[in-house]
Amino acid sequence: MGVCWGRRRVDRLPGAGRGSPRCERGGDLHARTGVRGAAWSAAWTREPGARPGARGVSGLPPTQACGRPRRTGAARDEAKNLLPYLGPNKMRDCFCTINLDQEEVYRTQVVEKSLSPYFSEEFYFEIPRTFQYLSFYVYDKNVLQRDLRIGKVAIKKEDLCSHSGKETWFSLQPIDSNSEVQGKVHLELKLNELITENGTVCQQLVVHIKACHGLPLINGQSCDPYATVSLVGPSRNDQKKTKVKKKTSNPQFNEVFYFEVTRSSSYTRKSQFQVEEEDIEKLEIRIDLWNNENLVQDVFLGEIKVPVNVLRNDSSHQAWYLLQPRDNGNKSSKPDDLGSLLLTLCYTEDYVLPSEYYGPLKALLLKSPDVQPVSASAAYILGEICRDQKDAVLPLVRLLLHHNKLVPFITAVADLDLKDTQDANAIFRGNSLATQCLTEMMKIVGGHYLKVTLKPVLDEICESSKSCEIDPVKLKEGDNVESNKENLYYYVDKVFSAIVGSSVSCPTVMCDIFYSLRQMAAKRFPNNPHVQYSAVSSFVFLRFFAVAILSPHAFHLRPHYPDTQTVRTLTLISKTIQIIGNWGCQSRRKSRFKKSVMCEFLKMFQEERYFTDVKKFLDEISSTETKESSGTSEPVHLKEGEMYKRAQGRTRIGKKNFKKRWFCLTSKELTYHKQQGKDAIYTIPVKNILAVEKLEESSFNKKNMFQVIHTEKTLYIQANNCVEANEWIDMLCRVSRCNHNRLSSFHPSAYLNGNWLCCQETSEGTPGCKPCTAGIPADIQIDIDEDRETERIYSVFTLSLLKLQKMEEACGSIAVYQGPQKEPGYSKFTIEDSVATFKTIQQIKSTIEKLDEPHEKYRKKRSSSAKYGSKENPIVGKIS
Repeated sequence: MGVCWGRRRVDRLPGAGRGSPRCERGGDLHARTGVRGAAWSAAWTREPGARPGARGVSGLPPTQACGRPRRTGAARDEAKNLLPYLGPNKMRDCFCTINLDQEEVYRTQVVEKSLSPYFSEEFYFEIPRTFQYLSFYVYDKNVLQRDLRIGKVAIKKEDLCSHSGKETWFSLQPIDSNSEVQGKVHLELKLNELITENGTVCQQLVVHIKACHGLPLINGQSCDPYATVSLVGPSRNDQKKTKVKKKTSNPQFNEVFYFEVTRSSSYTRKSQFQVEEEDIEKLEIRIDLWNNENLVQDVFLGEIKVPVNVLRNDSSHQAWYLLQPRDNGNKSSKPDDLGSLLLTLCYTEDYVLPSEYYGPLKALLLKSPDVQPVSASAAYILGEICRDQKDAVLPLVRLLLHHNKLVPFITAVADLDLKDTQDANAIFRGNSLATQCLTEMMKIVGGHYLKVTLKPVLDEICESSKSCEIDPVKLKEGDNVESNKENLYYYVDKVFSAIVGSSVSCPTVMCDIFYSLRQMAAKRFPNNPHVQYSAVSSFVFLRFFAVAILSPHAFHLRPHYPDTQTVRTLTLISKTIQIIGNWGCQSRRKSRFKKSVMCEFLKMFQEERYFTDVKKFLDEISSTETKESSGTSEPVHLKEGEMYKRAQGRTRIGKKNFKKRWFCLTSKELTYHKQQGKDAIYTIPVKNILAVEKLEESSFNKKNMFQVIHTEKTLYIQANNCVEANEWIDMLCRVSRCNHNRLSSFHPSAYLNGNWLCCQETSEGTPGCKPCTAGIPADIQIDIDEDRETERIYSVFTLSLLKLQKMEEACGSIAVYQGPQKEPGYSKFTIEDSVATFKTIQQIKSTIEKLDEPHEKYRKKRSSSAKYGSKENPIVGKIS
């Protein structure tokens, strides 16, 4: 998998308005896996009192959560030495899934006939709930039967930090039902003295099993859980059972069970009863959770074991426990006999403070475009000292873009790049702060532009089965080179025409930066008339369109990864588009491909019209005129996928059950269909959407549900997992948040049997009982939580203090000796004005030091407030 970076989000909790005090914790996680392996994921949660931020281009509607974002991503999936078949055909058709605990959130493509599959896929997503394990499962695809699980890698959330920044081969572990557990149990134990009818006394153990939380989905649906409660000892195993709770992952049992523990042979009413030491040390309460399967064997969901001696010093014990696998679960005689999976993880945690703490650091960063020289600015110094510049670029770009400071900053740092560029052909080809900032900006603001321009033709390419292989060595049996060449030419020409005709849709901020780059390049190389075009082409063709064509799923242009043949087709198209884009900026048009087959194919595009169209397109997108269309264009395809919807119940006899439907969201309407490609059954115009909110699980005893409230009837939808649900809510809120009649309140539960389950009101038209979570932002295109981005930058500065100190020393050395020094490490920094740079570093250090104190205070407060055994910090394993 290539590298994938996650975004972060914070949820608004009740009473937490903008500017209200808050403290959040979260993490950034990025995973790189090699096939010999699996795919990757992102997550986060947040602390009470925090207010929401945004992810991507706009804010994700807040939900009630505990904790704070963990950003995860995956890159380079690779597995090796998988267990072969025993028969003559030893190869396997493998794919990999990413799971939060037992909930699958993504899966890779199928790699056919390989024991060392290389998936080469990226996944980025946000996790809106807490989790125990991030797991990667490797499967063998089976057409006729259920897919076979080969093995897994399960990493505890607490262990992610220990793997941060390391590329590691993990041995695949065996999978069995006894090891696949998730969730927690709320339990209360008491010891009572009980006098029997004949005057003797016994010690009675009272077990109150109150509730469970976060049990897994079974076959995509909430389970039917029940619990067995056993008192286990050397010579006893007394077992009792709760009632079955239907269709819920958070059952409320509230059942009490009584067990006789010991008897005293020498009891008198005047004596004090004590449980015998030798007995109590050997007794334990075991609670097993099961899913009731009716006609087949019940499914094990997890267990906990609590020694009775927890009551030695107290008459009662109450706590939350994490469910554990069985003792014999997940054991393997040979840890490497199933194969291995390559993973690289990067994980950090953030503590977001109230807004007033970030004012000085934010002001220091936002004045960066005006600092002379720009190399002495806080934003530029951040890029200089950060070990991985990408960690700094994303929050910096989002913060500057939010405050309309990005264009002047990129212009200033790009001008600094040009001063060091001696060859016009190498302009903006490096991986500098300027190129990374511009690339990240295009990803943030260019998503809509890509959908308008490329999605229709990419849909055609991916849904057709035409072969475009032009290399005779790679041809399949029965393929014809000339026919394939015609297919490839048709697709390349269609993609090229879509791109060069798209200037009207190019975002204004991109046009402004392209204009600046073009003017600076022409000034730097006045004798080269083509350099002004190559300065723009190196970004828009090489780093924008070509990348999106190669990986349409990563840019949300396709719902799934393409098959092997389509990947090859997209690769050839992407390469050709890059070359044509470069040719339009050069006086000599020569291909650098060594393979004669590619050179021969490229001759088909050496007509003058292609070069003219490229230049015309580059002229248009680097113009100072506003290019965005003001007219009504074709609807933009935003998202699609299969989910479940509850019947609308428009007829008296219509059964209100859940049916699987194909949903499609465009910029104009939300529709659902019986199957993909079929005519729409139901259509909701986007302008009629009044709110989009999560739905409480108790409404239908189903997880991952949300509601689309519109002018006719509320539509209840169940997504396949928590990540997919959040993505749909995010997209629906984003496309409808400017609607004039949006609601300010909603009902978090459904209207069933004549009343609202949340507030018990009987009228269906009763106004909502809870405030809507998504307000209308000031800037729809880039709505972010600037405090969160500033906190991320603070974290980067904190991790880079040693390099900041070295840069400070370099400034002092230059100031004293009147020139750049050659000591190791000093020459790595760009220091144009040592005095100005030194002054900025002093300001940065002072600002960071002031932020350190409240962070440390919050960490101490948090560590002391999370009681071990609480719902937020449940007990793991036995306690004594």
